[in-house]
Amino acid sequence: MTTTTTATYWTELDSPVGRLLLTAAPDGALTSLSVPGQKGGRAVREDWRHDAGPFRAAGEQLAAYFAGELTEFRLPLRAEGTAFRERVWAALDDVPYGETTTYGEIAARIGASRPAVRAVGGAIGANPLLILRPCHRVIGADGSLTGYAGGLERKTRLLALEGVPAPAPAPAPSRPVPPPATPR
Repeated sequence: MTTTTTATYWTELDSPVGRLLLTAAPDGALTSLSVPGQKGGRAVREDWRHDAGPFRAAGEQLAAYFAGELTEFRLPLRAEGTAFRERVWAALDDVPYGETTTYGEIAARIGASRPAVRAVGGAIGANPLLILRPCHRVIGADGSLTGYAGGLERKTRLLALEGVPAPAPAPAPSRPVPPPATPR
């Protein structure tokens, strides 16, 4: 029995939000963009091929984005996930530069029920193509800054780069105040 494996190419690029790790399929389609410390981010594996060649266009477009000269990426992307996650990720592609949306709005765009908002959040958190697929543009229904796999500081910087006023941090969960102790 013969098994075939598909090569994964990788490179790293410097950016204003830290070192970026990019991976691509042999045909040049980008399969991930990760940042250091990213929840669920990728790490270089021994069987990957280090080659900057497949990433020239991505490097140029990312540099233009960070310089404020590019508002829409035009790169081949190939993220693999469940059908639900892929629908969520496709909806992210429709969030315009310099604008934000909410998890509920993404759920509505894909025809998901109101209770599916949590699943939408999970799919957004699993987005393997940070920055390129703009999950940083998703905020809480109350307008607050919510989680980001790359860290809230990066999310804030990306939104500021796009001219979005800084959303307020998500409110801390409230805790009930215990009743005062009664003397014995």
